[in-house]
Amino acid sequence: MAEKRVRYQNRIELLQGTLDLLILQTLQWGPQHVYGISVAISNRSGEILQADTGSLYPALHRLEKQKWIAAEWKVSENKQRAKYYRLTATGKKQLTRERSKWSQLTDAIAGVLQPGEK
Repeated sequence: MAEKRVRYQNRIELLQGTLDLLILQTLQWGPQHVYGISVAISNRSGEILQADTGSLYPALHRLEKQKWIAAEWKVSENKQRAKYYRLTATGKKQLTRERSKWSQLTDAIAGVLQPGEK
């Protein structure tokens, strides 16, 4: 129980725009429904990042509107109807751009935090 409390306290608030990057990256691994996206983000981040459905749905609608992802209804592993999202060709290009911007951002932050190490 104490370990879960520490993990919760160590969660990191996502920077504006990073949720889009995480969703696009998650869908790069294959089509997924909302719960699957949430679990993938949590698992891949060592349970530090949590993307709840309340923040995922608006982001998914925004990405769908931009044609970076597409959705279709399918039956899930639990025999429930679920909307599955997949990355489009445009979304793959956007993912490349987003990853490049993320790299620039992390390099810039590292330059401020650790001056002279570059």
